[in-house]
Formats: sequence, C-alpha cells, structure tokens
Amino acid sequence: MRGTERLTRGRIASLAWPIILANAAVPLLGLADTAVIGHFASLEDLGAVAFGSVIFSFVYWGFGFLRMGTTGFVAQAAGAGDEAEVRAALVRALLLALAISLTLLSLQVPIRDSALFLLGGSDPVSELAGSYFSIRIWGAPATLGLFALVGVLIGLGKSKTLLLVQLFLNGLNIALDILFAGVLDMGADGIALGTALAEWCSLLFALLIVWRLLRERHRDAEPFIPVTRVRALAPLRRTLGANSDIMIRTLLLVSSFAWFVRQSGEFGDAVLAANHILLQLISFSAFFLDGFAFVAEAVTGAAAGSGRRRRFDIAVRRSTELAAGSALLLAAGVLLGGEFAVRALTGHSAVQLAAIDQLLPVAVYILLSFAAFQLDGIFIGTTRTAEMRNATLAATVTFFLLSFPLTAALGVTGLWLAFIALVLLRAVALLYYYPALRRSIRPAAAELKPSRRSPARR
Repeated sequence: MRGTERLTRGRIASLAWPIILANAAVPLLGLADTAVIGHFASLEDLGAVAFGSVIFSFVYWGFGFLRMGTTGFVAQAAGAGDEAEVRAALVRALLLALAISLTLLSLQVPIRDSALFLLGGSDPVSELAGSYFSIRIWGAPATLGLFALVGVLIGLGKSKTLLLVQLFLNGLNIALDILFAGVLDMGADGIALGTALAEWCSLLFALLIVWRLLRERHRDAEPFIPVTRVRALAPLRRTLGANSDIMIRTLLLVSSFAWFVRQSGEFGDAVLAANHILLQLISFSAFFLDGFAFVAEAVTGAAAGSGRRRRFDIAVRRSTELAAGSALLLAAGVLLGGEFAVRALTGHSAVQLAAIDQLLPVAVYILLSFAAFQLDGIFIGTTRTAEMRNATLAATVTFFLLSFPLTAALGVTGLWLAFIALVLLRAVALLYYYPALRRSIRPAAAELKPSRRSPARR
C-alpha cells in the first residue's frame, strides 16, 4: 500500500472490489454446499452441514487472529517502510498456525463430542455432523496457514491477488463438493471431503504467490527470513497479546452465532434448516461489506504506521460511505429477492415457509451491520485489540440476556431481534473507544506544516 496514493472514493473502490468478490466467494461456497445438500440429500444431511458449519466456526473463526493480527502488523510495518518486519510478521503467524493446527488434530475427538453435546439436535443429525467433522478437521493446517497468507495480502493492499487465491479455493471446492456429494451421493461426508482437499491445494497455491511477492519486495540487507526478528521477545509479546484479544473477541462472536443456531434447533429441524439458509444470506452480505472493512484495515494500519492522521480520517470517512450505501442495496435485495433465493436453496416446503417468514429481520440486520464491520476494520488495522475485545464482550452479554425474554415473547422473530441487537451494540461500544484511537495517531511533521500555496490558489 503506497502511502503517496490519494485515497479517493474511486481508489478505495478499486481496492475493495477484488476483496468483495473474494469474500463473496466464501458464502457462495456455503450456498453451493447448501444447494447440493438441499436438492440431492436428506433434511438430516442439511441439518448436519448446519451443525458442522457452526463447529468449524468455533474451530477456525476462533483463530481468525492469524488473518486479522497479521493484516494489522503487516500494514503498519509496510507503512513504516520496514520490509523485514513484514516478512517476520508472516513467519510468526505461520509458526503459530502450525502449532495450533497440530493441537486441534490431537484433540479432535473431545472437540467434536463436546460441540455436538452443546449443540443438541436430533440423533440422526448429530451422527452425520460428527462424521462431517471427523473428515473436515484434517484440512485444519491448510486453513490456518491460509489465514496468515491472506493477512499478508490484505495488509499489503494486494486485493487482486487475494481474489485469485479465493477463486481458486472456492472454484475447486465447489467442483469437489458437487462430485462427492452430488454425483457420488456421499451426502454431508462428501461436502467435508471436498472442502478439506480444496484447502490443502489452495495453501500450496497461496504459498507460492506470497513467496514470489515478498521476494520481489526484498531489497533490504536482512535475510529473507529474518530469524533474529522472529525470535525477538518484544514483537512476539505484542503479537501474542493482540492475537489473544482478537481470539477472545472472535470466540464471543462465534458463541453468539452458535447460541442462535442452538436456539433455532429448539423450534424443530425445519426452523434450524431455515435459519441456516438465512445465515448464508447474511454471510454473503457480511463478507461483501467486509470488503470495505478490509480496505480500512490496510489503509488505516499504514496511516498509523507512518503517523498520518489526515490520511487516516480520509480512509475512515470514504470507506464507510461506500459501505453504508452497499448495506442499503444489500438489504433491499434481501427484501425483493430473498424469497427466490430461499426457494432456490432448498426444495423442502416447511423450510421455505419458515425462512421466508423471517426475511424482514434479516434485511434489518444487514442494513445495520456495516457500522460494526467498518469499526472492526479500523481497530484491526491499528491493532487496538483490547478495545475490540471489550466492546464485543459487552454486546455478547447483552445479546444472551435479551434472547430469553424476546424468544419467549415473540418466538423465532424474537430470536432474530436479539441477533440484530448484537450487531448494533457492537458498533455503539466501538464508537465509544474511537476518539481515543484517533488521538493516538499523532500527525506527521509534514501534516503539521502550513501550506505554502497562496490563498488565491487554495
């Protein structure tokens, strides 16, 4: 991310659109999985994929700091012109990903059994979900390694390269899912196998791309792998501290999603499957909006690294304006085309009716969600992770407390209203911390100098 480039709305949009397409490919994969299961397998298989997706939200999203933390540290190092630290940040993240993935593989049985116990569900769904987990968990090392590599690409503003990696992953994944689950009739197990194989192939592809990218940027005197920096205690402590905060924040959010799914299951398998489909629509919108948030991560991180408050303000304002407009369009799209999307994703009439009945709350959630996503991007880029953790904790506790009376009074609609409150309260809490974050970015000397242009030319 070159700090001399003007952050016009067009420039931000040009950075965002490849990320938007890359992010949109993620829920499109979920939609493809759901469509394959919804048309070629049983209702129990669909419920199993819903439960399996929630479990891996815990397993993988809980370690999303490998992407988010890497983005923040890389963006700030690039903004400061410290290329050796960019490489060191990646190596730290990859080593941490390896250690975590080996731990997950060794603990896969208790993780699976505990998760299925907490989620509940019918016996057929739980059995299929357990099989799904046991297959897909072997893709964990590849997925966590990809998190770190994607963090580097976002931090350096390489959005088109990120799109290439994501299209490779999702294109291969969809093809394998259709082969295993559709053609070979393997059901939920086929979805899990196709996903794990695609993750490993994509890791190798992304490693090659990032290695070449960093080789081209290697003009400093330090070794390509700066071992001394990687082993230094001060940056390691900062990395672990930031990652711990992001992990807690992410686990709180995933816990909220898991609670939402669990409470959905209390209304029966049809509502469980319906809300899973609606969450796919939300995921599509969320990853779309995160395109602007990811740009905010890169440009605000670079601005913080170089001490350019004015550039920081411009990045925040213009990326948020684009995100707000996009949220409005996405919410309108759900209201106008949501029924068609639901019917395209499943042929089960009971599931269709339950999902269509909740399209309005889904649209409201999407409309309000952009503020939380944008603020997340700003706080990630500047690595103000403690504030993110605290804001998410307050919003999550409130969500849990609201879910009981609202569900008791309004049923499934009340559960959706509590879910809307979660995303709204996250934004409110982060806004409380925002002024202090902005003050922490001290204007650079160049920004403090008065302009030499004459008043007539201003």
